[in-house]
Amino acid sequence: MTQASATRYQGYQVIAFDRPAERVLRLTLNNPERLNSLDARGHAELTDVWREIDTDPDVSVVILRGAGRAFSAGGDFSMLQEMMDDFNVRARVWRESRDLVYNIINCSKPIVSAIHGPAVGAGLVAALLADISIAAKSARIVDGHTKLGVVPGDHAAIIWPLLCGMAKAKYHLMLCEPLNGQQAEDLGLVSLSVEDDTLQEKALEVAQKLAAGAPTALRWTKYALNNWLRQAGPIFDASLALEFMAFGGPEAREGFNALVEKRPPQFPQDSPI
Repeated sequence: MTQASATRYQGYQVIAFDRPAERVLRLTLNNPERLNSLDARGHAELTDVWREIDTDPDVSVVILRGAGRAFSAGGDFSMLQEMMDDFNVRARVWRESRDLVYNIINCSKPIVSAIHGPAVGAGLVAALLADISIAAKSARIVDGHTKLGVVPGDHAAIIWPLLCGMAKAKYHLMLCEPLNGQQAEDLGLVSLSVEDDTLQEKALEVAQKLAAGAPTALRWTKYALNNWLRQAGPIFDASLALEFMAFGGPEAREGFNALVEKRPPQFPQDSPI
């Protein structure tokens, strides 16, 4: 390992790093007391880290996982509140959300996600955009945007229809219906579902196989296949813009209040469109 690579990840606070095998870098979302929900710092770190990895000469493959009982429980309440209240915060998080998707797509190194427990929000973005996604059978995957009163724009429009078809994508994204790991595999939303106690072992096994492969061939394969996602860029950009427009509206306010108060939302029915 070069000295530059050894010090490259020292400034991160929410993501922990280790190297479980040669040329394999493992990222762990490391806020288990809050089920790895992402505050403003965590959201920024998860956005930026892929640029670091892309230029790290000592990394061939990445594993992404969560610490404790969850992969990631979504956005921190304080960040959601700030997004609704402050245009500047909303604009900043919009830019990070855009960059998170494109940074993962454009990261040349293969990414393996190991999904267990709840997987929501920005964590789910990274989990499903990974090149190989492996879910524990008991994982709980849910895109809850419409329940919050906003558009599922942070990744869903760019990849869910491609992975599981438009009909299933609309069903799960409009109704916020959850999926366990086995259901997600059956729909094609994830690459593989395994027993809970073998998840981390399987993720490492897959990562090691990738690390032993032809690096240029693998990276160019990823680049070529991800052109399916790049050509859907305008779809993603529109969905993300609509999501963040909605964060300034009354439906998001009611959805957030209902979430905090642990009650069903009562959305206003006088939609302007």
